[in-house]
Amino acid sequence: MENSIIKSQAYGKDRVRVVRVVRHADGWQEIADYWVCCLLSGEQFETSYTKGDNKLVVATDSQKNTVYYLAKTLPAEKVMVPEVFASEVASFMVKKYAHVTTCHVKVTTKPWERMKFDNKGHAHSFYREGKETRWTEAYATKTNPPSAEQFTVKVNSGFYDLEVLKTTNSSFVDFWRDELTTLPDMPDRLLSTKVLCQWTFVSTDLETLQQQPFDAIFAGAKRNTLDAFANDPRAWVHASVQSTLYIMADRILNDFAAVDDVYYALPNIHYFPFDLSKFGLKNTQTDAEVYMPIADPSGYITATISRPSKGKF
Repeated sequence: MENSIIKSQAYGKDRVRVVRVVRHADGWQEIADYWVCCLLSGEQFETSYTKGDNKLVVATDSQKNTVYYLAKTLPAEKVMVPEVFASEVASFMVKKYAHVTTCHVKVTTKPWERMKFDNKGHAHSFYREGKETRWTEAYATKTNPPSAEQFTVKVNSGFYDLEVLKTTNSSFVDFWRDELTTLPDMPDRLLSTKVLCQWTFVSTDLETLQQQPFDAIFAGAKRNTLDAFANDPRAWVHASVQSTLYIMADRILNDFAAVDDVYYALPNIHYFPFDLSKFGLKNTQTDAEVYMPIADPSGYITATISRPSKGKF
């Protein structure tokens, strides 16, 4: 047993629920609602696993307290944007504790939307719209531990569980055929998926990183995802899920120079025309109007798309 080695380790506090309210003098109020996970790692934590030595272990309860402490003491603009808040918590940890090499902070949020009446936003009332979830994670890693003078910050952001469906302008034809193939060409079909989209930023300068328009990038990534799915004519000509995925990611990279790469995972949620021939009814191909959703098994298409030469900011 004592000959075994630790290949990797990290520990911390998960599902820290924190809400920050910003109250402006004119009565206008803002809200951020987060689930936070904070994980610490470093070589000097290994003895807590192998020797039961807790002297260097920063208690997970202390990590939880740090999240609330920073949510209160940081300027509002560093809390209300999840990417900025995650990078602040991660950099705080690696700067405060010499024996922490990397801090990984994940922030998940389902944003509150401001209520509107007569096209005017209400000062302090909100509602939740949509099922997709926004998330971000920041990794702050010392480049020359234990010194905290220099460290890199990597931020992944994205959303998941964005369900989309279109009833035409999707096909799957001219695919490989052999003795195991039973699927016919599908020149037009229903296409539905539950989108997971992730994009990445990398920087050695925290201030420069935090100046990125994260909210605008999130909104633009979602907009490009929906617009490419529904309206981009390239997705009609080459209407497989793979080509639609590539078009979505390509549009995000073209719109936002700060993004290094884009990852999508698109499960193909199948809707097959139900066979009504036994009742003397046509319900296949161009006659299809009644479909049977099939939950399992489903197709699963993924890819990471980047520029030929990655730009860093």
